[in-house]
Amino acid sequence: MTSPTTAAPASRRRESSRLAILDAALALCREEGYARLSIEAIAARAGVGKQTIYRWWPSKGAVLLEALDREAAGAAAFPDTGDVIADMRTTINDVIRFQANPDLGPPFAALIAEAQQDPALGPLLLERFISPRRAPIVERLRRAQQAGQLPQTLDPEAVLEVIFGALFHRLLLRSGPLDAAYASFVVDTVFAGTSAVQRT
Repeated sequence: MTSPTTAAPASRRRESSRLAILDAALALCREEGYARLSIEAIAARAGVGKQTIYRWWPSKGAVLLEALDREAAGAAAFPDTGDVIADMRTTINDVIRFQANPDLGPPFAALIAEAQQDPALGPLLLERFISPRRAPIVERLRRAQQAGQLPQTLDPEAVLEVIFGALFHRLLLRSGPLDAAYASFVVDTVFAGTSAVQRT
């Protein structure tokens, strides 16, 4: 019988199991692809029972989503140097580095694809991963509007739809490199359009 002085608290055991599950999901997705990922395989790799996973997540997509969210948690905060275009280039380049990472980009692309088939995963992806990361960018654009750097009529949410649409196109279709040059091109092209609107 384990001594009370040596037994790990239940909360610590639960956290260690959760982290093992997240690590296993991401590792298996990297090694074998999302199509071959399964709750059974995750459980076996993590050393837990399937029911442990199902208690915390409704699907393998939800597990992978949390694993990717954890990997992206250390991303730098949105900068505010006073130059909104330079700040956008920096931030979009950070996004592209995540998407271009061979260990993270393909699982993220697979998750987006899966969200088209799983009606519960799409809203979860938007709520847990995308919206929290877009919120500080929207706020930065609104501050730029208040400072007269961007047109008051500009819709920051729509601007981000255009920018992220370009990034997701390359991520999903692999139509070209995801790199700093592309980040600058997308930002400069979009904001050149907003400047034309402001002059009109």
